[in-house]
Amino acid sequence: MVIPTDILISMKRIEIVINEDSIDELLEMLHTTDVRGYTVIKKAGGLGSTGMRDPDDYALKENNMIIVLACKEDQAENVIMTIHPRLKEFGGMCLISDCQWTIGPAESY
Repeated sequence: MVIPTDILISMKRIEIVINEDSIDELLEMLHTTDVRGYTVIKKAGGLGSTGMRDPDDYALKENNMIIVLACKEDQAENVIMTIHPRLKEFGGMCLISDCQWTIGPAESY
């Protein structure tokens, strides 16, 4: 499959895994960077720096959330520089990768 390049915009994809107790503070920080949109995925599980997180465990209600967003490179730099000082305290991880956005409504990116 060949996608015409005139319908794509080069962007940065940012994925943040964070303890649900810190989500409000992280979202507040994202709003200061003028991020236009993001997706929040609740009850993420896995093994990481804070240990095992099982979203189906009823005894230990320690859930992670995943925030996914795409933005232009200059805005991605602003996002990372804003949240970086707090990432260790949030107890999660942040991944940045190149991606292609299919051109749509300008409000989205």
